[in-house]
Amino acid sequence: MSYAIEPWQLSWQGLSVGNLHQTESTFALANGHIGMRGTLDEGEPRGLPGTYLNGFYEQHQLPYGEAGYGYPEAGQTVVNVTDGKIIRLLVEDEPLDMRYGDAIEHERTLDFRTGTLRRRTVWESPTGRRVTVRSERLVSFTQRAVAAIRYEVEPEEDLQLVVQSDLLANEPTKSRSSDPRVAAALDAPLVSDFKMAEKSRAVLCHRTKVSGLRMAAAMDHELEVAESTDPRTEIRVEDDLARFTAAVDVKAGTCLKLTKYLAYGWSGQRSTPALRAQVEAALAGACQTGWDGLLAEQKAFLDNFWEVSDIEVEGDDELQQALRFALFHILQAGARGETRAIPGKGLTGPGYDGHAFWDTEMFVLPVLTYTLPDAARDALRWRHSTLDKARERAQVLGLKGAAFPWRSINGAECSAYWPAGTAAFHVSGDVAYAVQQYLHATNDEDFDRDEATEILVETARLWMSLGHHDPHDGFRIDGVTGPDEYSAIVDNNIYTNLIAQQNLRAAADAAERHPDKANASEEEIAAWRKAADVMAMPYDELLEVHPQADNFTKHAEWDFENTPEDKYPLLLHFPYFDLYRRQVVKQADLVLAMHVRGDAFTQEEKARNFTYYEARTVRDSSLSAGTQAVLAAEVGHLGLAFDYLVEAAFTDLRDLHGNVTNGLHMASLAGAWTALVAGFGGMRDHGGELTFAPRLPDRLTAFSFRMAFRDTRIAVEVRGGEATYRIVDGGELKTRHHGEPITVTPDAPVTMPIPEAPELERPRLPFGREPRRN
Repeated sequence: MSYAIEPWQLSWQGLSVGNLHQTESTFALANGHIGMRGTLDEGEPRGLPGTYLNGFYEQHQLPYGEAGYGYPEAGQTVVNVTDGKIIRLLVEDEPLDMRYGDAIEHERTLDFRTGTLRRRTVWESPTGRRVTVRSERLVSFTQRAVAAIRYEVEPEEDLQLVVQSDLLANEPTKSRSSDPRVAAALDAPLVSDFKMAEKSRAVLCHRTKVSGLRMAAAMDHELEVAESTDPRTEIRVEDDLARFTAAVDVKAGTCLKLTKYLAYGWSGQRSTPALRAQVEAALAGACQTGWDGLLAEQKAFLDNFWEVSDIEVEGDDELQQALRFALFHILQAGARGETRAIPGKGLTGPGYDGHAFWDTEMFVLPVLTYTLPDAARDALRWRHSTLDKARERAQVLGLKGAAFPWRSINGAECSAYWPAGTAAFHVSGDVAYAVQQYLHATNDEDFDRDEATEILVETARLWMSLGHHDPHDGFRIDGVTGPDEYSAIVDNNIYTNLIAQQNLRAAADAAERHPDKANASEEEIAAWRKAADVMAMPYDELLEVHPQADNFTKHAEWDFENTPEDKYPLLLHFPYFDLYRRQVVKQADLVLAMHVRGDAFTQEEKARNFTYYEARTVRDSSLSAGTQAVLAAEVGHLGLAFDYLVEAAFTDLRDLHGNVTNGLHMASLAGAWTALVAGFGGMRDHGGELTFAPRLPDRLTAFSFRMAFRDTRIAVEVRGGEATYRIVDGGELKTRHHGEPITVTPDAPVTMPIPEAPELERPRLPFGREPRRN
């Protein structure tokens, strides 16, 4: 059993209990505020149940064998909050449980155009009573605090049916942490503050034990039955459970319909009565809109999203489905986050403890910037809201400006491993990079003045205090960790230096645009520009490649030939000490620099660097394939680029890393978009200029993509030896096609020939580390 191949939906037919932990992630619904894993309506059987509110966490101590100055003390872990998905069914006196009786038919479908998860089950009880159950679930994109479920049961004979609809807090789950402190923090983490139930409506309010955050969940119901029946309903409430029950005699051929409306809210400041009022108001709005209204709003929202974001490929139906699956989940991760972070797993599971990383700014936000820019702006506003914490962190480290965290939920550093956490100062530059990219793509003057300038200036001050001028090398940044986590505490990591260089120049420009916001002197601005102009960029003259950091190309090589497949990922089988001193790369580092700062390299340098690092990059991170696809396509390795595109697109659908049970990899999903749009589409935005250099891989007959740039929606179609640029909505677009200036107007699409790609020998990869589809 596997997913059916369909262009606009993801379907699974039949019941496979062993695959529930995967399908609960792939079938998850979210809107950036609420996340619901795709568990069955009846709650069991299950893999890993989960309902999440973005930013809602519990706090615990971080473990250290030996403490040190500046080590973060408190960890944060996402909490599985009150579950409102549960609807149980009793057929006469037999509970519907897919492990018993006979599931004659069973299909679940995630629909990318309606934004709902549908289920149809024909179930026969152990005593031979047969019913058809249909359900549809949504988490609203238009009403941020709302989710809803339509649940229908049709018996084949006259039967008594009993439905039970729950709100369940402190749902028992298997501990996902080997650290007893984390396990203890997540063992019944919610303390009851308030409970209420009347008629068909209930509210539960809770708070966390340590972090002190408060949340509320509410539900209401509409029951539809034949006029001749007289349903018996009741509702009861306990500290951690509210249950609405309806018992109905249903005749053969008729249908029981239950619509369940849910509302969620949380706060670190507001009182329990205020949160109760908030969710009750949201619930009232949902009930007033009604089920059909919520469905219509959801579809209209998605119609608009797909108009600006859709990707079409011809020649690979599985890839077509995977690309839309990726875009849909990226949308769900950020659509209504509204000044909350976008976690590494979105809201699809508890992986990475629900933390946000630099993945957001460098992988996810580029997708949103060009498809749903308001969501990108909101995620950047979350970073701005955490500036005080970033300043405090910099001060603890003896630095100026703002040092954004490696991993966090609320903006405070939560990484207990400082060589890969605290030392990864590129995170601050990544935030600045995303700010610049958003500004270039939108010309958002309000954001530029109110948030961007402060972020750019504070991160520039960090670089000036972290680096220093050297008479031999220019401006050096020493003792840092770049994107490659198999190298740590290095000098002059090129990715870090180039991100810092762009950050310094952008800060100087912003300070001159908004001197009242920057509070920077002319001398300070001049110092930023000088440091940027003389930024160190190591180069190995003998090998004619750029070392990703000083002396990297002098390290011993890794013995790939004698490293068996079951020893990957290397970090789980070899000591970091050994990894740090060899030429083995976990994920694209210098290659990522050549993508986002491609203006700093010649084409010849890119080709040589790419070949060199391909032979040493093992892709033990899901972040890597999409970036490698981009550079492979740019230098002319189209077949390899396609293989990397496929790996990025199928990382979660094929569970290539074996951890989809904990949620989907947002950066890898975004990497699939990047591989197609920036890789085969050749889209670049260096210095705010949007350009394209498309190529068509042999394994596709055509592809097209859509995106937005400064209020203009554009479509690019690549077919045969030509590329056609068309305005979908908005004004003209001035751009470049393989370096040649073109102007596209609403009434005049432009078609351009695509130059032939060079014929190159496929570069050597580490033994056994070819890209994977399955």
